Amino acid sequence: MKTTEIRPDIFWVGAVDWNNRDFHGYSIKKGTTYNAYLIRDEKTVLFDTVRQGFKSDLLHNLHQVIAPEKIDYIVVNHVELDHSGCLPELVELIKPEKIFCSPMGHKVLLEHFHRPDWPYQVVKTGDEIKLGKRTVRFIETRMLHWPDSMFSYIPEEKLLISSDAFGQHWATSERFDDQVEESELLAHAAKYYANILLLYSPLVQKLLAEVAAPGGPAVEIIAPDHGLIWRRNPGAIIDAYGRWSRQESRRKAVIVYDTMWHSTEKMARAVESGLQQEGIEEIRLLHARKNHRSDIMTEVLDARALILGSATLNNNIMPAMADVLTYMKGLRPKEKIGAAFGSYGWSGEAVKHLQAFLDEMGIPAAGEGVRIKNVPGHDSLKACVELGRAVAKAM
Repeated sequence: MKTTEIRPDIFWVGAVDWNNRDFHGYSIKKGTTYNAYLIRDEKTVLFDTVRQGFKSDLLHNLHQVIAPEKIDYIVVNHVELDHSGCLPELVELIKPEKIFCSPMGHKVLLEHFHRPDWPYQVVKTGDEIKLGKRTVRFIETRMLHWPDSMFSYIPEEKLLISSDAFGQHWATSERFDDQVEESELLAHAAKYYANILLLYSPLVQKLLAEVAAPGGPAVEIIAPDHGLIWRRNPGAIIDAYGRWSRQESRRKAVIVYDTMWHSTEKMARAVESGLQQEGIEEIRLLHARKNHRSDIMTEVLDARALILGSATLNNNIMPAMADVLTYMKGLRPKEKIGAAFGSYGWSGEAVKHLQAFLDEMGIPAAGEGVRIKNVPGHDSLKACVELGRAVAKAM
């Protein structure tokens, strides 16, 4: 992979991971990138490194621009190991004058690498360093999505190096948004937001308000730590983050279920029928064992209704439903309408447990949960149809 010049003397020097398919429980079907950036000026600075195992890619790209030993500074925008995995080896090679990091970044670097002897320079929001013709202005973005996270803004270039915000897990040979289909790019970005940042939506709202405020940073290019760089229309991803962080929804219903002997599946289809009878056209029927939790979460992002179904197993819900809902609860989806249903053989606690998950997520139920013993017949499925209709009316 060759390096890419973003602006004169500003380069992408990262690595492309074509084969990664899992990112701490998030399914990445098309790999990812670990983006690192280099600015060559009177002082040359490297922004972040790459995941351990991709050091040679980073060094190859650096050598196309400058001998690594001539780099003056390293900026650590984010300490997570996909961006700092080979930092110790780079520090040893480069011997930088300074390593810039946020206050929490300093603490987390010490906890990760146990090197108090490194030349740390702690920076806060508004602090700047002069490189020569260019300036780097730092913006702390705590809990987007780690306590140490920060952005680096280069005002002379209207360039925002945005760490883990505005990114996508997508391995490509292209580097810019105008080189790929925008619809696919935004789909990857939506999945990234739904599975990484949704929990922090209030903080995203605050950040977007600061960016849009009078005197805020003018941005023509957004360079995230994963995926494509936004240069054609950075406003598209900023607008999308506005919608996603407000948790705006459409007239869309997601039915997530698991079934033992297809009885709960029959109930799910009856609920779907009820939704359709009330004019809901956008419905996703997702089997919890046949759809990855992160793909389910992506569909939930802009859905108005979340309907849960499970057979009862050992007085509880099916394991795949427990997996999906535990994951989902941690991401805190809001502004939804909920409902629960399920089949059982003799005890029938599943619906109660599903309703508890909805309650814990603050999602109100549109109707009383439906339980059907053993195999549902035509008459008993009418209750599921009515549940679907009740949800649709609440939507």
